[in-house]
Amino acid sequence: MKLSDKTKLKHLAQDKISRSANPAIVRNSTIFFKTMQELIDREKKVKKGSKVDFYDYGRSGSQTTIALQNFIAELEEAHATFLTSTGFGAVALSIMSFCRPGDEMIVTDAVYAPTRLITSNLLRQFNIKTHFYNPLDLNTLKRKINKKTKMIFVENPGSNTFEFQDLSAIIKMAKRKKILTAIDNTWGTPFLIKPLTLGFDMSISSGTKYFSGHSDVMLGSLSVNKKVFEKVKFCNKLFGFRASPDDAYLVLRGMRTLDIRIKKHEENTKKIINFLKGEKKIKEILYPHKKGTENYKNWKKYYSGATGLFSILIQSKNKNSILKFINSLKLFGIGQSWGGFESLVLYQSYNITRIFKKYLKPNYHIIRFHIGLEDPHDLILDLKKALKKVK
Repeated sequence: MKLSDKTKLKHLAQDKISRSANPAIVRNSTIFFKTMQELIDREKKVKKGSKVDFYDYGRSGSQTTIALQNFIAELEEAHATFLTSTGFGAVALSIMSFCRPGDEMIVTDAVYAPTRLITSNLLRQFNIKTHFYNPLDLNTLKRKINKKTKMIFVENPGSNTFEFQDLSAIIKMAKRKKILTAIDNTWGTPFLIKPLTLGFDMSISSGTKYFSGHSDVMLGSLSVNKKVFEKVKFCNKLFGFRASPDDAYLVLRGMRTLDIRIKKHEENTKKIINFLKGEKKIKEILYPHKKGTENYKNWKKYYSGATGLFSILIQSKNKNSILKFINSLKLFGIGQSWGGFESLVLYQSYNITRIFKKYLKPNYHIIRFHIGLEDPHDLILDLKKALKKVK
């Protein structure tokens, strides 16, 4: 019987052996074996296993982390999933598993700041060149492809500025030239879109965000298809990437309500945006809400819903008034990350490496919001009062 994702979220982590609704938290470094032959046989299984179901040492995982890996792999419709201690760890694993001196990468210009740093800075020290393409014009991506291109790295939507791209067009370009593809899918999660079924080789999610939902965990996941599995598996174990069983358990706990939380985040966000659309001080709302736009078209084409993260653009010569607006908000925490139960706000224009070049203009101010699970009426009243500070 084919189950819906909503049902899978409730049942996948049940421990069939102990008949417990939740898997055990198994903390381990050493694994005991009855005989040397048993250890040798286990190592052979670890080496030859089609997935990541076997462990012979703490670095290979534990009963708890494997339960989460299999949970996410099922949701992603992946060949296998690897866990890392942070979301960015999954980004690094996807890149370092394949890119070597002399190779080139093509990365969206609207990418997450640490991803930009590793691709444009660190990789350059290893003679790996990175080109950035305009996510609003895929011809800029096509023109940058050459014989040295090893990987195309997509983040959809763009970090902080939320451009939605035509993903099938990117995959088509890559497959024609036999180029690997990876996508950071943290915004959408595999509940709203399954990149591997579209044709991506690797799908990345920060479990810190919506998977957990409680702002108390750091974790990342990298889901892969069969083609890239062996190389990622080799690097994953060699580099020592591993999530703790306690964090894996907390993410498993959060995953049970992923569908309900995302729906509520989306409902609240739509109410907030309907309010913001009437505010003349806001130049643009960076979220797929305008029918007929390319962003809305591409979002509707690939996603079954939306989440609670978006930005607004305010044009003002008075930067201090923008900061006063943010500082006067009472129900929005000022801080990094997102995806939890709480609402957040962050002034993004203070660091140009975080902003897509389109918005690097004088007096442009990008403010990112995450809409939490509070009463949206209260959030609107808070925003309404604070916006009076903007000059």
